[in-house]
Amino acid sequence: MKFYQTNEIKNIALLGSKGSGKTTLAEAMLFECGVIKRRGTVEAKNTVSDYFPVEKEYGYSVFSTVFYAEFGGKKLNVIDCPGADDFVGNAITALNVTDTGVILVDAQYGVEVGTQNIFRTCANLKKPVIFALNQIDGEKADYENVIEQMKEIFGKKVVPIQYPLSCGPGFNAMIDVLLMKKYSWGPDGGVPTIEDIPAEEKDKAQELHQALVEAAAENDETLMEKFFEQGHLSEDEMREGIRKGLITRSIFPVFCVSAFKDMGVRRMMEFLGNVVPFVEEMPAPVDTRGNEIKPDSNGPLSIFMFKTTVEPHIGEVQYFKVMSGTLSTGADLDNISRGSKERIAQIYCVCGQIKTQVDKLCAGDIGATVKLKDAKTGNTLDEKGCDIQFDFIKYPAPKYQRAIRPVTESDAEKLSGILTRMHEEDPTWEIVQSKELKQTILSGQGEFHLRTLKWRVENNDKLPIIFEEPKIPYRETITKAARADYRHKKQSGGAGQFGEVHLIIEPYTEGMPAPDTYRFGNQEFKMNVRDTQEIPLEWGGKLVICNCIVGGAIDARFIPAIVKGLMERMEQGPLTGSYARDVRVCIYDGKMHPVDSNEISFKLAGRHAFSDAFRNANPKILEPVYDVEVMVPSDVMGDVMSDLQSRRAIIMGMASENGFEKITAKVPLKEMSSYSTALSSITGGRSSFTMKFSSYELVPGDVQEKLLKEYAEKNAEE
Repeated sequence: MKFYQTNEIKNIALLGSKGSGKTTLAEAMLFECGVIKRRGTVEAKNTVSDYFPVEKEYGYSVFSTVFYAEFGGKKLNVIDCPGADDFVGNAITALNVTDTGVILVDAQYGVEVGTQNIFRTCANLKKPVIFALNQIDGEKADYENVIEQMKEIFGKKVVPIQYPLSCGPGFNAMIDVLLMKKYSWGPDGGVPTIEDIPAEEKDKAQELHQALVEAAAENDETLMEKFFEQGHLSEDEMREGIRKGLITRSIFPVFCVSAFKDMGVRRMMEFLGNVVPFVEEMPAPVDTRGNEIKPDSNGPLSIFMFKTTVEPHIGEVQYFKVMSGTLSTGADLDNISRGSKERIAQIYCVCGQIKTQVDKLCAGDIGATVKLKDAKTGNTLDEKGCDIQFDFIKYPAPKYQRAIRPVTESDAEKLSGILTRMHEEDPTWEIVQSKELKQTILSGQGEFHLRTLKWRVENNDKLPIIFEEPKIPYRETITKAARADYRHKKQSGGAGQFGEVHLIIEPYTEGMPAPDTYRFGNQEFKMNVRDTQEIPLEWGGKLVICNCIVGGAIDARFIPAIVKGLMERMEQGPLTGSYARDVRVCIYDGKMHPVDSNEISFKLAGRHAFSDAFRNANPKILEPVYDVEVMVPSDVMGDVMSDLQSRRAIIMGMASENGFEKITAKVPLKEMSSYSTALSSITGGRSSFTMKFSSYELVPGDVQEKLLKEYAEKNAEE
């Protein structure tokens, strides 16, 4: 294939909600540019995009698919992204390495929550947006209503380039108000018939053409002056104005297509080739030092690895973008991220599973390679003497968790290796070996996200696994002061064990004054603080230890042993075995034996004294509470609210946002384990939510009693 220069390359992300038709549109685009001779379908499981076994099994996209189209003397690199919110990581990755987002909107259902989420991501990354109204031929398609909805949600920057003469199954013609021509198709779509606009449509077409001219002229002072003088712009001038408007996100053009019938696809591709900004026209990416790295094919060579897949009969395939310089076969590069070296033995341009070997790629281009030794997703590879590194992709926090384990315990190490590989393929899968919960916790974006991982592990790697409810990382604390003492004494011939510790514990808050006097019943205890030790806890909060020993009751050399005993109990709280936090301990008295006292004695005495005091300090269990934000259509808001309240949620606010209702609430993590599934069921998949850790809060009394009972029963069984 031809070697394309930076000024001939355009990078595009194909985006949209689940079911909007991205995979079908990708097939039509590849057919139009001659890459494939026959269009596949999702139903027939023979599309270029959805070629992995798990995608064929479930019938929806799981991975983003890279393909290219040579069209009009230009190279369009396109990344077709899954539409389900569970696989949002693919869309975020794609938008970070492309320059323009083409967002498909189903003309039957209009703007969905997923559409808004993708648009918001494009806005955050300052990416140009083009809308494609797909399924204009659908039974429920309503062009006028959807355009009004889009303008209401996305603003007046939404500007139609085309409008259909009719919607629904009879759709076969539209008016293009940029070219001012009528496009029509036969039953099989494909190459259109291009004619003059019928007389009955001229007024409407001229009105929309004028709005488009004004929108294009607004982006260039010279064009604006010419528009005011002449009242019109040439086709080339309009393209230039639209291109500048795309770069500044001041215009969002709207196209009409039937991807299934291949109607309007060729015309949209012409626009992508003629008008969409080239790589070099977009703002340059910034490296980890804050320097702009322009896509200069003559500059130092630097490539960014943005995606990893494991493909049948090939193994690991690494996808990259050439950020600077020109990459040639056989290049020896330094992995700046990992401190290793790699040789690029082969370079491919990719169309799904079709890989075409090439000799070189220049700055701005996207390609793939195989058989790298150590390169992972997110790594930067540079030529010798170059020290550029990128880390610009930021993924959303996970919102669905399951504990995962192999059916056969001896396969634990094998599973660990598989999960590590999976995370490298999709960084939105997070794996944590929880020492606290004694579980391997797998986190992702939703139930479907984790279900696909389970399918792949069991079917591709032939390893049966079990998903379980993850345990909740509760915390234990106290709400009042309490005193206890404990004597550890053991005699078994020869040197024995002896240690006695007297201590007082109380709730700790940041900035509280040093301890002075405590009263328990008729006894008063005055504290003379000799030393204070603050221990920040890995799991949050602090343990503060005040050494108030007077008169040498306990030798200073035994204090560290007592502290060790206290920490052991903080790591396994007396109530439920959960981590304890926010406790101040005053060690004020004790006894030693000149022969039998040793470190183990004082560690055990301190641990038992702490346990006794903890149980008398009105202990409470804390649970993790999350800030949850739910976007829902107004017609199901009541059902969503009722469901949240059944999950012990505290509703913090409600607001309307771009045609949807936004609910903000604080919800205990315990109640969120199946929320993504429940929300999808309640709203028919039309909602989305985010969750972020907020704080630890006291559990209600009935919940605490239940947890204590469960812990007691578990200990009795053991």
